[in-house]
Amino acid sequence: METKLPEEIFQSGKGLLLLLTVVVITGTIALDVNSSSVDLTLPLFVSLVATTAAGFAVVPILQRLKAGQFIREDGPQTHLKKAGTPTMGGVFLVPIALLVAVFWSRFHPEVIAVSLVTLSYALIGLVDDWQILVKKSNQGISPRLKLGLQILAAIAFCIYLFFDHSNDITTIPLPFGMMLPLGVLFWGLAVFVFAAESNATNLTDGVDGLAGGTCAIAFLGLSALLQPAYPQLALFCICMSGACVGFVMHNRNPAKVFMGDTGSLALGGALAAVGVSSQQLFPLLIISGIFFAESLSVIAQVGYYKATKDENGVGKRLLKMSPLHHHLELSGWSEIQVVGVFYAIALFLSVLSIFLS
Repeated sequence: METKLPEEIFQSGKGLLLLLTVVVITGTIALDVNSSSVDLTLPLFVSLVATTAAGFAVVPILQRLKAGQFIREDGPQTHLKKAGTPTMGGVFLVPIALLVAVFWSRFHPEVIAVSLVTLSYALIGLVDDWQILVKKSNQGISPRLKLGLQILAAIAFCIYLFFDHSNDITTIPLPFGMMLPLGVLFWGLAVFVFAAESNATNLTDGVDGLAGGTCAIAFLGLSALLQPAYPQLALFCICMSGACVGFVMHNRNPAKVFMGDTGSLALGGALAAVGVSSQQLFPLLIISGIFFAESLSVIAQVGYYKATKDENGVGKRLLKMSPLHHHLELSGWSEIQVVGVFYAIALFLSVLSIFLS
């Protein structure tokens, strides 16, 4: 039997999954060693193992329901073979993470609040995913309706924060001890962060293991930032991180299931909820660098196309295809290369956010 060399193993979906798992587990143990405020390692393992186990039960059900993903014909040709892979994997990723977080925090009000807004984003995504399956196309609910529902959920969460938190929440800490008092402008920024973060993670969900892995690293970074002052939110983040790793067990290349909008919108909503309620918007911006780069690539592509339209209404493309990960694929990168590099960048950004805080 042929034995794979170590460098060959780490050029596969299994290898990247192993690296991701080691990074998240090692990082969590390090947080527990350096702090006694709240135990993080055990809930991480519970979320990871429970999500992994749930996948073995739920993925076959999604297959029987014919909840297959519809693939863009104008996308990378290597993705066409993924047609029919079950989507809506967020239905087992999100609930498990939230249940573990809520029970482990002993129903802490702050954890319940961020869990509820995360669940609301998951439900928005579920409706969108279901419409795609019913219509048998890539078109779910209208973009305007989806964005409107996201904004409503964000406003509801902001109303909770307004009555539950002190006025200090509208002041944003910046690096080197600087503070940015925003006053009433904070609430508009908060709603924008929800919309931007949830849609950014949604756009990142386009390559096997990409969104799940980068979100696992992002939640780990946020947990490290929050553990001293917001131990319960740190616990919530670790549960989300563990669940993301458990999901990647089934979503790594070649994927057996996709998270769909059910998962991607919820993960972005959770990141936003934690960042807003803990006033960690600057670190969140850094940690979310991958997600926002993906969003900016789409904005740049659309803007450039419109700006360069000729008399026939045809414009030029800035990228071969957006979001950015598709441009890299069409430039000759393999999915494994894209995911590996994005994981490395996500880890660097998380460490950078801790250094600047």
